[in-house]
Amino acid sequence: MEISLLKTLLKNISSFLHLSPLDNGLCCEIVEKYYTTIEELLKLIKPILESIINTPVASDEQQLQNEFTEMSQSVDELKELFEDCHPLMSKVYFVLKAESLFTKVQTHCLDMFELLQSSCELNSSSLEKMKHMGYEKPSAIVLKAIREQVEGSDPSSETRTKIADLLSLRTNQELLIEAVALENLKENAEQAEKIGDLEYIEEMIALVTHMHDCFVEMKQSESSNPVPIPPDFCCPLSLELMTDPVIVASGQTYERGYIRNWIDLGLNVCPKTMQTLVHNNLIPNYTVKALIANWCESHNVKLPDPVKQPLRLTLNQPTSPRSNGIHQEEASSPVHRHVHSSSEDSGKGNEFNTVESGEKSLDSGGPGPGPSGVDEGSPPEAPAIESYSSTPATAYNSDASGELAAEPQAAIAASRHAVSPRFGNRARNQIWRRSSFGPRVVSSATEARPDLTELETQVKKLVSDLSSASIDTVRNATGELRLLARHNMDNRIVIANCGAITLLIGLLYSPDQKVQENSVTALLNLSINDINKAAIANADAIEPLIHVLETGSSEAKENSAATLFSLSVIEDNKIRIGRSGAIGPLVDLLGHGTPRGKKDAATALFNLSIFHENKARIVQAGAVKYLVELMDPAGGMVDKAVAVLSNLATLPEGRAAIGQEGGIPMLVEVVELGSARGKENAAAALLQLCTNSSRFCNIVLQEGAVPPLVALSQSGTPRAKEKAQSLLSFFRNQRHGNGGRG
Repeated sequence: MEISLLKTLLKNISSFLHLSPLDNGLCCEIVEKYYTTIEELLKLIKPILESIINTPVASDEQQLQNEFTEMSQSVDELKELFEDCHPLMSKVYFVLKAESLFTKVQTHCLDMFELLQSSCELNSSSLEKMKHMGYEKPSAIVLKAIREQVEGSDPSSETRTKIADLLSLRTNQELLIEAVALENLKENAEQAEKIGDLEYIEEMIALVTHMHDCFVEMKQSESSNPVPIPPDFCCPLSLELMTDPVIVASGQTYERGYIRNWIDLGLNVCPKTMQTLVHNNLIPNYTVKALIANWCESHNVKLPDPVKQPLRLTLNQPTSPRSNGIHQEEASSPVHRHVHSSSEDSGKGNEFNTVESGEKSLDSGGPGPGPSGVDEGSPPEAPAIESYSSTPATAYNSDASGELAAEPQAAIAASRHAVSPRFGNRARNQIWRRSSFGPRVVSSATEARPDLTELETQVKKLVSDLSSASIDTVRNATGELRLLARHNMDNRIVIANCGAITLLIGLLYSPDQKVQENSVTALLNLSINDINKAAIANADAIEPLIHVLETGSSEAKENSAATLFSLSVIEDNKIRIGRSGAIGPLVDLLGHGTPRGKKDAATALFNLSIFHENKARIVQAGAVKYLVELMDPAGGMVDKAVAVLSNLATLPEGRAAIGQEGGIPMLVEVVELGSARGKENAAAALLQLCTNSSRFCNIVLQEGAVPPLVALSQSGTPRAKEKAQSLLSFFRNQRHGNGGRG
């Protein structure tokens, strides 16, 4: 028998038993429970192994050595897992990992016992204890919930409650901390290119996200307020009306006491966007404070006393230098490191996102690529229709070239093994994820402005100059505010807080072309921040923006359209913009604008078409003719045009216009030759056309749609395959006499 392997195993067992995590004040109840169980198991096997060091073993020596080696590795992994425990770790990941390793160790113990009992006098009671050593296994409940969610049925309330109780995920803060920890694990897996780990972690994120959403809904339903509080007025941490709103480096707004407590726990990420906070400054958000005060006054709601508001943000465990592992440069735990992100705003969930980083550089004078790129995910208002992108950021940047970028990944050590073989392999696009735990927007960390006094002084002077009688002074002030709003989130917040928004909106009527251009572009850049979006819309900006659309220069029209798109990310604004008469001028820009203007108009029209009432307005304004023209590949706008048409095809008048304008052959061509997303949306539009009109169905068949649809049904995106298969099934049914409507 190889004594060195046995000694290594005994050494690893002793190392684990000397961890004493119960005395270090860092472990939570779930860690204590697992450590106690594993400790009991190892204390049973350790004396048996010690007794055979110098004893000949009459068994399969090679098999025994294999057991020594594999168990030694599993015990070593358990030791690492428990060494890395800290209050901010992922409990879901810990449970799945710990139970997987415990099962391995238990199996090795039983196998070794069987191999050794023929050579040694072993206590049969020890064997029985090992066999029946059990405890309530949270992993079984977690895996069941994940499986249900992946299969399309949400976990029951009872299942969610069990998980919350077993893992101490009962509060909003505990769920948010779990989300932060899982996002860190996900980044580790991405950096290490561990696709298996990544899929497991995404499934965990989906579960925690769902639990958090259900918790928030429950809290809202329990609210004693007779009038629903607008979500933007509630702190994402306390879920209550804010009385002292402050802005953090990510651009999100929180109640001061709650976010200060969050940061003091050692968490340097934004709870809503998961961005790293490049500084801990808390900037008073006077804009939101005023909006809340006005709302309370108009709805007879008493503003809570900030002094009496309870601060519920406390951890059950004390913090320590280890607890803020998210800050640390060197750590072995996969939860310990976090990517250094930026102070940008990541926005809300199901909203349209410009996925191309360099929209346009006005300083260089050249048009850049427009907001484009169709991604998966459907807006809730139109479940059958895809948006351009489901990426969860609202930031639209037309003036700031290269300001939005993909976040760099930190070099992080990932865990060595998959969480559990019971997960099975899942395609990444099967994982439902809430966007607020989603991607980051990056700018240089050097943009952080710890001391904002100088900036505020500068901005106040510029805002004062906006009211000057000198047109040159106004022109210079609008130009400087435009550039400041371009550069980073702190600037946008300070500019809004200093009262610039109302004055800039008034200057949209300026007869001076440059003042108008600067003002509309400054508003566009300010609207990157979600709170500013609401402030701009509430300051009655929509009609002045329409005025710019109708009368401005080409550049002003482009940026006015882009601003309307940015504002339309907020659901109520889709309605307001549609009813304010903006669609006609946007369609005119779509047909007669510059290439840049056409892209901005198409982007805005797409977002507006998500609201059903606006679809008819877009069709009536003659947009279909121009959209069909823009399906010419030479224009570089095929995906944008098809995405809008797929929305309009849900209306009878939309389908009629597509047929009348010769759109069907173009849609068939996109199914055959377009991009993956273009094919998907073209197939969706053709499905609407064919299932609602036998005449259109015949045209589609005459255009030779079947071969490309067959190819798409086999190799397209999941949604494209579904649409193609549905359309092919419809064709087959038609051949059997089940014709569509005429």
